[in-house]
Amino acid sequence: MAYYRTPHNVTALPAWQALEEHRAAMQGFSMREAFNADPQRFDNFSLSTCGLFLDYSKNLITTETRDLLVKLADEVKLSEAIKAMFDGEILNASEGRPALHTALRRPIGDKLKVGGTNIMPEVHKVLGQITELVTRIHDGLWRGYTEKPITDVVNIGIGGSFLGPQLVSEALLPYSQKGVRCHYLANIDGSEFHELSAKLRAETTLFIVSSKSFGTLETLKNAQAARAWYLAQGGSEAELHRHFIAVSSNNAAAVAFGIREENIFPMWDWVGGRYSLWSAIGLPIALSIGMANFKELLSGAYTMDQHFLTAPFAENMPVMLALLGVWYGNFWNAQSHAILPYDHYLRNITKHLQQLDMESNGKSVRQDGSPVTTNTGPVIWGGVGANGQHAYHQLLHQGTELIPADFIVPVVSYNPVADHHQWLFANCLSQSQALMLGKTRAEAEAELRHKGMPEAEVERLAPHKVIPGNRPSNTLVVERISPRRLGALVAMYEHKVFVQSVIWGINAFDQWGVELGKELGKNVYQRLIGDVEEPAEDASTQGLINFFRSRHRG
Repeated sequence: MAYYRTPHNVTALPAWQALEEHRAAMQGFSMREAFNADPQRFDNFSLSTCGLFLDYSKNLITTETRDLLVKLADEVKLSEAIKAMFDGEILNASEGRPALHTALRRPIGDKLKVGGTNIMPEVHKVLGQITELVTRIHDGLWRGYTEKPITDVVNIGIGGSFLGPQLVSEALLPYSQKGVRCHYLANIDGSEFHELSAKLRAETTLFIVSSKSFGTLETLKNAQAARAWYLAQGGSEAELHRHFIAVSSNNAAAVAFGIREENIFPMWDWVGGRYSLWSAIGLPIALSIGMANFKELLSGAYTMDQHFLTAPFAENMPVMLALLGVWYGNFWNAQSHAILPYDHYLRNITKHLQQLDMESNGKSVRQDGSPVTTNTGPVIWGGVGANGQHAYHQLLHQGTELIPADFIVPVVSYNPVADHHQWLFANCLSQSQALMLGKTRAEAEAELRHKGMPEAEVERLAPHKVIPGNRPSNTLVVERISPRRLGALVAMYEHKVFVQSVIWGINAFDQWGVELGKELGKNVYQRLIGDVEEPAEDASTQGLINFFRSRHRG
């Protein structure tokens, strides 16, 4: 189960060098002209699979660009890397682990060995445990300490134990089951706990503590606060097990907290947090939308897995999106990528994809520890449309940075109001169109003259109205946001991130930078509370510690 190969120096590959030459030749490329010259451009640069439709025709590409990018994927032996991931080989070299989030959505009967043991029976055993818990709560059989049924579930977790489940449960709100409300508690800021607990009653609230180690600072502190609140509201230690369950690999710590062993759901080290919503970390999703819909979510992701595994690269949706990202980040010097969902229920997809992409590919050394030879992951940002059009879209249209964007939009709204959704969809298409077309100086001048402005005023205002255009974007369209399509969408982005990590030769499945912050945070805390008088390693941190201690009360 050794890692499948030593990483390459991607910039030395023939396809990379051919892409550099091609990029120089593309300097004067105009998407406007490309559409005018090729009536089939939309058909030639669009894909449909797993309930998703991708239009990537509004990109700075030709068929030659696509061919060269696919050649790059071949030269980095992407097919081998994909097979290695699905076969359970050790892709996470720094921690000696495979990356098997895809196993969580594989059907019963499949076999996949890790360390000589078939893990699929255990995966489906846990799925059965989740089903049993969800059924008991939905049927009112799980009771609180006053024998009232559970009405509210609070997921206590942070990072991947929060962002993925929150995204999915909110995106699938139209599928939510009556009688159970799901909430999320992540930040260690006491204000968040205060605001949430004010809405709850201890006797009908169940807390899910999601922490692999059962020691993640933010999660443990919030769990302790929840426990103290529960006791203050009239709960007892003897009945604590009715109100707290855990998703963890540290059973001893969870049991010591007061959680019964049969109510501890496992976490495996071969699933990273940002890839874990398909596991027991997805308990709040299952409680929100029900098991049938949760299994549909898994099924949609599995369908995308099979597409990723089998489709030729030029017809492979995650691969093509990944290659376009490499094209812009490494050959056009794009530093960021915007995610722009035109759907209220998808408003948190940008936050999930921020972690998925930036925690995975925010690396500067390759798998073997040698420095990378090119830029790696971009900054992921954005937000829900059409709100962004009245905020940061200005930068997309007339700023000096090239910022590729993904527009995500459903055809059908679950909550139609008059012609709102038609206008929302029109806004989505018009924004991508405006990014591509722009407005020339001649068009700006003609527009001003048409308004009857004097020539001097036309000359003065026209430069401000010029919009460069030629800004790239992808448009992802779904008929409606359903569990199956959402599963496919999230899995698609997971695979996109993995493909880019293979091209750059980096490890997408560790996060040592995150760990450093945790370690230093403990040291700073000890100084803040006065347990350590030795000065901090730098004067800035020590100065801020002194400022806090001189003014903090309580």
